[in-house]
Amino acid sequence: MTAKLILIAGPYRSGTDGKQALIDANLQRLEAAALAVYQRGHIPLIGEWLALPLAKAAGSTSLDDEISEAMLYPVAHRLIARCDAIYRIEGASKGADMDIEVARQHGLTIYTSIDDIPQNR
Repeated sequence: MTAKLILIAGPYRSGTDGKQALIDANLQRLEAAALAVYQRGHIPLIGEWLALPLAKAAGSTSLDDEISEAMLYPVAHRLIARCDAIYRIEGASKGADMDIEVARQHGLTIYTSIDDIPQNR
């Protein structure tokens, strides 16, 4: 089997009320899931890994400004079009739910458990 490019979808800003410590905790959960995907032999991606630096380069100064809003979801949706699958981690998230809908439109496999992602050795 070839390594799959797998987008990790889950809460980033959801449930944080804009509190940076809670946003950081959500990112840590996404990154822990990315590590687990990597350890199964695949290539994990988190949309924020690309969207946040792009938004900053475009002049964004906060997560909820117009520039950031114009980048976060569209970057993830462009990535999804290039991915082989999505791993949806637990937690309420409007953005992650939108990612799943985009993935379905592209016919991607959607995983909801790390154990369902096949080992690539």
